Amino acid sequence: MPASPHSRRVFLTVLGATGASLGLAGRADALGDAPTGVSIPGPAGYSPDWASVDQHPPAAEWFQDAKFGIYFHWGAFSVPAYDNEWYPRNMYIGGSRANTHHTSVYGEPNAWPYHNFIDGARDKAGNFVRFAPRLKSAGGNFDPDEWAQLFADAGAKFAGPVAEHHDGFSMWNSGVSEWNSVARGPRLDLLRLHADAIRARGMKLMVAMHHAYNFTGFYDHVPPQSTTALKKLYGQLGAAAENQLWYDKLKEIIDGYQPDILWQDFNLSRVDEEQRLKFLSYYYNRAVAWDKEVVATYKDGFDNRGEVYDFERGGPADIQSPYWLTDDSVSSSSWCYTAGIGYYSLPAMLHSLIDRVSKNGTMVLNIAPTADGTIPGGQRGILLGIGDYLKRFGESVYATRAWTVHGEGPTKMGGGSFVTPRPGTSADIRFTRDKADTVLYATVLGWPGSTLTIGTLASGRINLGTLTSVQLLGPNAGTYTSLPGRTQDGSGLHIAMPWSSAPFSAPAYVVKLTFSGRIPALGGGSLPTTWARISNVTSGLTLDSGGNVATGSVLKSWNFDGSTNLQWQLVGLGGGWYRIVNRTNGMAADSWGDSANGADARQAPWNGGVNQQWRLVDTGAGRYQIVNRGTGTALDGRGDVASGATVGLWAPDSSTNLQWTITAV
Repeated sequence: MPASPHSRRVFLTVLGATGASLGLAGRADALGDAPTGVSIPGPAGYSPDWASVDQHPPAAEWFQDAKFGIYFHWGAFSVPAYDNEWYPRNMYIGGSRANTHHTSVYGEPNAWPYHNFIDGARDKAGNFVRFAPRLKSAGGNFDPDEWAQLFADAGAKFAGPVAEHHDGFSMWNSGVSEWNSVARGPRLDLLRLHADAIRARGMKLMVAMHHAYNFTGFYDHVPPQSTTALKKLYGQLGAAAENQLWYDKLKEIIDGYQPDILWQDFNLSRVDEEQRLKFLSYYYNRAVAWDKEVVATYKDGFDNRGEVYDFERGGPADIQSPYWLTDDSVSSSSWCYTAGIGYYSLPAMLHSLIDRVSKNGTMVLNIAPTADGTIPGGQRGILLGIGDYLKRFGESVYATRAWTVHGEGPTKMGGGSFVTPRPGTSADIRFTRDKADTVLYATVLGWPGSTLTIGTLASGRINLGTLTSVQLLGPNAGTYTSLPGRTQDGSGLHIAMPWSSAPFSAPAYVVKLTFSGRIPALGGGSLPTTWARISNVTSGLTLDSGGNVATGSVLKSWNFDGSTNLQWQLVGLGGGWYRIVNRTNGMAADSWGDSANGADARQAPWNGGVNQQWRLVDTGAGRYQIVNRGTGTALDGRGDVASGATVGLWAPDSSTNLQWTITAV
């Protein structure tokens, strides 16, 4: 263990012409010219090991500012327009809906295989079918510029395609797979067309890759193929070749298209670790050469140290750190277009976006174009509705940060992956703040009537003495109505609205609270401002420093006996973060930078590092999760009821092992 855990991430800033004097001149062969003002781990760049790639900052500032992106499931699986995007797999599973449909319309899968949708063949009715969208300029319906303009109008700050789904068909000009959109099907470099159109409108490029599952289970019902080419499409080349192909495809994407976000679907944990690390180090090193910050996301196989975790169709129930992402879709039934596809409502999608932003996350929303390149009107309506809201009220979304609490109200959203998006009500409020920590936005998910009451801002929880103005964001961007009539008592801040009914139509309404300095720290009703005991809900034991112990000593729990070893002070740092200081030794609670579930919670002299900063997540009934800023894990009593038991860290969940009461002593 090093003397200071906070010195683990040491970054060297390369400043243009100084590179040679720092021994970096040779890096040009691998990385290109040394960029200006880009922080990298050291003279050799990133190497393919976890200690090195974990030094990559996972969530770039631009990514945290962006909040909303768009991607799309569109490919050969869109041609049958039936079942869902797993049609290529399901059509081979006897008795399934897709198998029955396929046999009826096209023929037995072994005689009419999936790759016929790529190369083209006639169905039983004599119709020629193939994934071959044509550009509008060539007489077709596909226009990547129109798509990109729609995404920009929707308020997206990044966008991009699923460049390869589980089916193994590459939507770019691949040199490592003959199953690509230039050599077959459309005869177009679809990724290039999208990338150029998206970047021309000022958005960042996201490229989504789902190809890990291609050879780790997707085609397990497909019979053995007879040629190397077909084995490549159906994931049958063998483990070594498939793992190498997984990496080679990513390298092509990186070199050819320079994505700002490289998003990956599940089953990365079944890809060889060597290939995963090669990919991460190569991507990060190329980004240094490009002089830009990039983001890699994951659902498994990576970690929150250098990459961003993605919740599929969901998100946490409360604020979660480190910064996170969710991918959701306009439809509950399929990620790709199918006949009769249904959609979530605009309020459900928009309120879900607002909720996720309030919890320290970004949302990427999937749409489902038809095989010929048409974006259906129902999907366009949802996107333009979101865009209209963001155009008017975007200051409360873009470039904001999570506050101390995410919101209040009866509607619970999130709580994990695969959680259905829900619209909120006029009793639901979500909070964000500006990066300067001087403006608090309260977004009400419906018109509140003649009085808006914000319970979180009750007199027992926050001192509003520095509140200088309260305004309602108007119907057009940059317009405001002053709300001078307000009172505060033990039940909340009561803001008089000049109208009993909504003065304009909007899916949500935003109240802007501006302070003369930083937003005051929020307490928990009777949250102590001096010394307190912090007791675990499961065990009833109190957090214990152990006394005058060495730096790095593990925190324990003990029956409360009045000892100063068991007394702590929560010192507000702004933005909802606290340092937790022991009365006996003056040291601060410290995660030690270890984000693994089960890691020990420790203590060290205050150094200002994120590993010593904690957020109180109010779980109700006077209970809190105490979540570390550096690791995103929460203090864990481990369910141990014996005095002297050690205290650990665990990813936030609903267990009472992670819940604590805070009582003045």
